[in-house]
Amino acid sequence: MKKVLITGANSYIGTSFEKIINQNHKDEIEISTLDMMNPNWKEFDFSKFDAVFHVAGIAHADVGNVSDEVKEKYYKVNRDLTLEVANIAKDNGVKQFIFMSSMIIYSGCKETFITKETAPQAENFYGDSKLQADHALQELNDETFKVCILRPPMIYGKGSKGNYPLLVKLATKLPVFPIVKNRRSMLHIDNLCEFIRLMINNEEAGIFFPQNDEYTNTSDMVEMIAKVKGHKIIMIPGVNFMIQLMTKVPGKIGTLANKAFGNSAYDMNLSCYDKGNYRVHSLSESIQVSEGDSNE
Repeated sequence: MKKVLITGANSYIGTSFEKIINQNHKDEIEISTLDMMNPNWKEFDFSKFDAVFHVAGIAHADVGNVSDEVKEKYYKVNRDLTLEVANIAKDNGVKQFIFMSSMIIYSGCKETFITKETAPQAENFYGDSKLQADHALQELNDETFKVCILRPPMIYGKGSKGNYPLLVKLATKLPVFPIVKNRRSMLHIDNLCEFIRLMINNEEAGIFFPQNDEYTNTSDMVEMIAKVKGHKIIMIPGVNFMIQLMTKVPGKIGTLANKAFGNSAYDMNLSCYDKGNYRVHSLSESIQVSEGDSNE
């Protein structure tokens, strides 16, 4: 029986993982959660846990006009707090530390297809705060303290936040949607949770790039969602050039167009894992699980 402490309360990933473990794997993993907003969290006893799964952090919002004070808060939470928790865990004899990094650390790279040769480069302070934590944690890894860093692409599922709910809204409200040719790596929450379970049980250390077993095309995903939701939507060809122009527009329009229609993918070879199959849902199955009537 592995004892795991989730540091960070009420996060989408943390609560999803706890729910799945308690439903299906209570015999192998025991979950506890520590609220990092509690000023007394440092007094908590870390020594009784085999692993710490750190999910506390500030997610990205509009990074356009942000004060230096807000930027500093990102670094204090995403970098400094993460390292403080990791050092306390290490000092208390915890054997493994799992950190949710992000594909955002590659946001400043010219290439949109990430391979093992691609060096991370963040586009803004949010990505940089995650990248600095990512790099600093690697320095803590040793034989007695295994640091496991996950750099997932966009995570989606029922109840998720960010861009996926926007896609669902578009798929169920719009009468038409453009057919685009793009390629994006994505990861369903159930696939991620299974990957984390395998990381814990196999006591892994290193850098990992979990993703679904197939790339996502934005138009195909919108069409899948509309079908599951019973909404009729007409897919319109021949507008790819217009969308490409939109992605070149500076500012918010270009950013949103790139998020929806741009390319952003990991080489599939980065995401292979030979000690267990973490991809419990295919892309089409994940849409059904997330948007089907059984979840309403």
